[in-house]
Amino acid sequence: MKTVEGAMPAGESRPPAAAAWEVFTAFLGQGLTAFGGPMAHLGYFRREFVERRGWVTEGQFAELLAICQFLPGPASSQLGMALGLRRAGAAGMLAAFAGFTLPAATAMLALAYAAPAMSGEWGSGWLHGLKVAAAAVVLQALIAMARTLARGPVRAGMAIGAGLGLMIATGPVAQIFALAAGAAFGLAMLRDEAMPAEAETTSSPVRPGVAMAAFVTFAVLLAAVPLAAQLLQSPMLALASVFYRTGALVFGGGHVVLPLLHSEVVDRGWMDADVFLAGYGAVQALPGPLFSFAAFVGGAQTFAAGGWAGGLVALVAIFLPSLLLVPAALPVWDVLRAHPAARGAVAGLNAVVVGLLAAALWDPVLTETVERPSDWALVAAAWVFLAIAKLPPWLVVVGFAAATGVMTR
Repeated sequence: MKTVEGAMPAGESRPPAAAAWEVFTAFLGQGLTAFGGPMAHLGYFRREFVERRGWVTEGQFAELLAICQFLPGPASSQLGMALGLRRAGAAGMLAAFAGFTLPAATAMLALAYAAPAMSGEWGSGWLHGLKVAAAAVVLQALIAMARTLARGPVRAGMAIGAGLGLMIATGPVAQIFALAAGAAFGLAMLRDEAMPAEAETTSSPVRPGVAMAAFVTFAVLLAAVPLAAQLLQSPMLALASVFYRTGALVFGGGHVVLPLLHSEVVDRGWMDADVFLAGYGAVQALPGPLFSFAAFVGGAQTFAAGGWAGGLVALVAIFLPSLLLVPAALPVWDVLRAHPAARGAVAGLNAVVVGLLAAALWDPVLTETVERPSDWALVAAAWVFLAIAKLPPWLVVVGFAAATGVMTR
């Protein structure tokens, strides 16, 4: 029987350790080469795991992607976790997460130690270039997401309303309320959302009891970690609480984590706003998940839990909700996917995410990036390089950081 490279013929099994190692090396390759952000990652994954390795079919890939879009957290990382879970069980899920995240997380932890050097003429110029590039990347993401997630008058109206509302009422509470309202409006008005054209019925690799245990653990940690941090007055638990809550509540992927973390970290005085945006700009130059930005924030912020330990705690905490929700969701999705109401709620959430990103583009991205009229031209130029010239984001980020650093010397 003919097989795709890397695929196993039906009935053939691989030892668990070997299968997990295969998943780790496959995703480490993606973590080293998958530039371009979450939407680009989906294309890389499809080419690698559907076309080249044949781990899943087109329909199975579409099913797993639909599940990940339904969950809060980083969709591309969750898709990787789901692929690893299907390939090698729980060990495969952890291997996929580790391989895909390790390169960017290591680089961001190293950059955290350079954060104090982001000062002076060279440092401030380099930092400003990173902020300009970050603004262009967010603008490009907003336009791309609006075209797919806010199409039609109902979705566009929800996105515009959410964006205007979040420009007036800021903070995590307002964002959560907007997301809840989006789900409610989608439930009522977008029930005609179609099933994915290539979706196939697949049996879940997770037993219902295991799925329930994972969800209960997710919910208990969401409530218990903030309480424990407050009772014990532990800086490390406080750090874990912020990043676990962010990973558990953010819909829309890596770019949407920006306003949530800004509210939690910068507004508390844990980190300077310029350094925060510089780190966010720097992560655009790296392959792998944008959520690895957590390693930079946890390591560089001025809170007592900083350094390597803080970076690792922040990184694990922001991904832990996904590591629990992916196995919890697979059996549930087998039931929900047939119901129009569930698909409508997800469509409403996605539309509101566009508005949330638009509000974040204005504040804090543009308000803390544009210092003079010429900065508007720099942001526009960076966007042209990204969207029109189709240059890779890492090249635009590095180029603008170096250029502004030289110009201000």
